[in-house]
This record gives sequence, C-alpha cells and structure tokens, in this order.
Amino acid sequence: MAAPNPFDKQAGIPGVKHIIAVSSGKGGVGKSTVATNLAMALSKKNKVGLLDADVYGPSIPRMLGSINQKPHIIPETNQLEPVSRYGLKLMSIGFLVEEGAAVVWRGPMLFKAMDQFLRDVNWGELDYLIVDLPPGTGDIQLTLAQKVPVAGAVVVSTPQNVALIDAKKAVDMFKRMSVPLLGYIENMAYMLNPANGEKIQLFPKGEIDSYADAQQLPKLGEIPFNPSVGLACEAGIPVVEANPNGAEAQAFMKVAERLREILPV
Repeated sequence: MAAPNPFDKQAGIPGVKHIIAVSSGKGGVGKSTVATNLAMALSKKNKVGLLDADVYGPSIPRMLGSINQKPHIIPETNQLEPVSRYGLKLMSIGFLVEEGAAVVWRGPMLFKAMDQFLRDVNWGELDYLIVDLPPGTGDIQLTLAQKVPVAGAVVVSTPQNVALIDAKKAVDMFKRMSVPLLGYIENMAYMLNPANGEKIQLFPKGEIDSYADAQQLPKLGEIPFNPSVGLACEAGIPVVEANPNGAEAQAFMKVAERLREILPV
C-alpha cells in the first residue's frame, strides 16, 4: 500500500481566497521587505493579511511599526485577533514574545505554532494572505504546504549568482511540494542615478534571467535599490506607504498588479 500523501488533507482558511508564500533560499536578499511592501501594495485595492512565518527571526512587527502592539484573544471563539496596521491584518511570533528573546523550538513546536497562526487567528475575509517564510527549505515551509492550499509562491533573489544558487533551492522545494510558482522578483536589481536617472548595477548580473527562462518562471518585477526603502522599514512605515509615488513603491505596485492578474479575486 502506498504511503499517504501529507498534502491530501489540506483545508483552506475560511474567508481567505488566496494564500501566497514569499520565499528565498537565503537570508539578506530583502525577502521580508519585499513581502511587507507587496502586501501594502495589494492592500490598496484588496483585503490583505500578512503572516510572519519566520519564527526564529520575526521582522514584520518592526517593519510595520507595530512592535508594541499585542493581539488579543476573542473570548467567544478563543481565536487571536490579528494586529491591524495600515489596513493590513498582521500576525507574528514577534507580537507574542519580547523583542530580542530567542525562540528555542524544535520541529513539533514549529508545526503547532504554524497551525495556530493559520487556524487560530481570526483572519476574517481576505483576498490575499501573504506568508513571509524564513530563509531556507525547512520545517516551516513544509508545514505551510501540508496545512493549507497555497495558491502560489513568489521567490525573491538579488541579481548575483551567489543568491541564485539558493533561489534555485527554493524553486526546487516548491516543485517537490506541488506548490505553483507564480514567478520571481529581482530585488535590489539596480540603483537609479539621481543625477540622470540611469540604472547603476550594484551587483554583478548573474544568470538569474536565463535560469528563470529555462524554468518557465515569470519575472514579476525588478525592485530598485534605494536606502530609503530600508530606512522606511526601520521607521515602521513601508516605502509603499511612505513614498507611494517613488520608483521603488511603483515597482511594488506593478508586481501587485501582476499578481492580481494571475490570481484574480
């Protein structure tokens, strides 16, 4: 008898139309910054939630200026009410533990935490739930794919081959888990020269585009590098909200439009 498929018992989250995983094979490519600003961009026209699934290194509370907010329990349902910020519904382990406190958990505790974030949070009616995954290809990624039907995954990478090496692992992981790949986002793709608007290549351009073509992986967009993007997140006001007419915010808005076309509501 064949072993049971762990992905056969997925159940959707009531009220949530599309679950989108944002992933990278490695840290340091701006994945959480992309996930936060992408959620903000989608929220301009849609109902959006943002789940920070990086249990060991949660950053969403600080990026959205909500580090001091706490979710409360709804007595009637015993569910957690997500934190609300800029029209987004948010959940993160960072709301439940002190900033700087280490979360020292093994696999079973991670499984339980992810299940609670998906099932025991009052997400309400959402068009999109963006899940900011931790770097790598481990327990949390597997748990997400097992627990809920993920509508698709977005892979974030910077242009150079050292980042592409790990992005390939993320692509392979989603294929093995039968999660549709929506495309990839090239973050910090270039910097705009403020004097003349020309593109400056910050990183050596690797083989990411040719790899994506071979994998039939669409490019959802290129996000320019600008120190203001990082500063905005440090201030708790993502650049899509802080400077909506800037080139960086507009790049996120274009990616959001692409996702709406791929996953209409």
